[in-house]
Amino acid sequence: MTFLDVMTLIASVATAVGVMVAGYQIRLSRKQSTTQFEDSLTTEYRGLVRTLPVKAMLGSKLSESELEATLSVFYCYFDLCNEQIFLRQQNRVTLETWKNWCDGIRSNLSLPAFGQAWDRVKGSNGKNFCELKQLEMDKFKGDPRKKSPSSQLPESRPDERIVDRNPTPEDRPETPKRDGRR
Repeated sequence: MTFLDVMTLIASVATAVGVMVAGYQIRLSRKQSTTQFEDSLTTEYRGLVRTLPVKAMLGSKLSESELEATLSVFYCYFDLCNEQIFLRQQNRVTLETWKNWCDGIRSNLSLPAFGQAWDRVKGSNGKNFCELKQLEMDKFKGDPRKKSPSSQLPESRPDERIVDRNPTPEDRPETPKRDGRR
């Protein structure tokens, strides 16, 4: 084996190692980016529930006036849930994160105040929140990633799904600022 052959072999091995390191770096960068994205949605969730009455989070019903005063926050929460489901369908969040989110959605919707608000919101417009309605119909089981992108709800059509993620100002109640003021 000549010196040139040895140098060629070393260069080939170095190239292969470089490609493997680059692949690892890309995978690591993608994982960090996904984690940051998921964390930003968690931050959004915490900001929303911070503006709800504590008794809603503790499992108490809200009076009619309390429900009216906080309905826009609940609406934003349901919109966030719907977005989380859509993002899982698009494989933008990990299965582990989805399982945590799904458990949280199920848990929150089982609270009386969330149930009151959800019943009011989901009954007001049949074409909104198709993903969340489907998750509820599926009893919070399964992975939305494995379902077809178009919901199985009869009133859902693929062109209406955009409304779920980006309601028009007429569809969305006024959103309070983070500190609770309008």
